[in-house]
Amino acid sequence: MNFEEAFSTLMGYEGGYSYHPNDPGGETIWGITKRVAEEHGYTGLMKDFPISEAKKIYKKDYWDKIRAEELPDEIRYAVFDAAVNSGPERAIKWLQRALVVAVDGVLGPITLQAAQTMPRARLLVRYNGIRLKYLSDLPTWPVFGKGWARRIAGILMT
Repeated sequence: MNFEEAFSTLMGYEGGYSYHPNDPGGETIWGITKRVAEEHGYTGLMKDFPISEAKKIYKKDYWDKIRAEELPDEIRYAVFDAAVNSGPERAIKWLQRALVVAVDGVLGPITLQAAQTMPRARLLVRYNGIRLKYLSDLPTWPVFGKGWARRIAGILMT
């Protein structure tokens, strides 16, 4: 899966405007929070935030930060989606836990080599199990858990 495909898939989960009172991210469109949009220089109303700008942010702040192009194709989208949902460093730490390598949140040569050698189906299941366990322990699980679980199920069914 390349970035264009990953972005298109992601928009199936992140598309549209949202301002849920229980969402710690606050006002969001295309999955980009107001805080992140402002960090990238946006000053307008969030409802007007262009999808083209969201795409640039996803590429730079998530796809590139997790070095997605260097990950095995079978795990690439899962790590990207987790980075978007929970942050790149946490997504990498989950990958390292799934691979049983040192957990430092930095995607280096040891992690990349381990990702190439672990059976892909096993890695995908381990990774998403770690992610699901983390998310189900969050205090916001009762509000957002069903959507998160569906998102992870979608990854496992591809």
